[in-house]
Amino acid sequence: MKTHQGKYKIKNRGKYKGDPDNVVYRSGWELYAFIWCDTQDRILEWSSEEVVIPYFYDVDKRYHRYFMDLKIKTTDGILLVEIKPAVQTAPPKFTGKKTKRYINEGMSYVKNMNKWTAAESYAKDRGWKFAIWTEKELTSMGIMPKQPKKLKPLKPLPKMKKTKRH
Repeated sequence: MKTHQGKYKIKNRGKYKGDPDNVVYRSGWELYAFIWCDTQDRILEWSSEEVVIPYFYDVDKRYHRYFMDLKIKTTDGILLVEIKPAVQTAPPKFTGKKTKRYINEGMSYVKNMNKWTAAESYAKDRGWKFAIWTEKELTSMGIMPKQPKKLKPLKPLPKMKKTKRH
């Protein structure tokens, strides 16, 4: 999968709370969300990676800093948003072997759970909400277009009859 990263150019600079010249998207999904935040009339203010939440990582037993993907202020309140692929919101599937990949995915899952627990508490303490948006939520909310279905693999071609060349 190709990774989309870059700087987002803010259109409505008055709505962005933070440095409007340094808004970095780290995925195509974040880019869609930034465009959406920038253009929605109901969004009064928004920012990306401006809210920093301390969290305790159970694996290394240390505190770290979690930079929220989005903080969105509407007339209904404030929402903190994490944007992640749906596959990273569930524990890794155990295939019967503790491979390096399985262990890494497990550690990432624990880290995400630790971050999201801290974010939920941080938001609740302030009367805010916390949400995780995956490709499913982004699509159902109309933030991101529906992704085309994967193409079926090419079936073997029929064998051609050999013909004589003159």
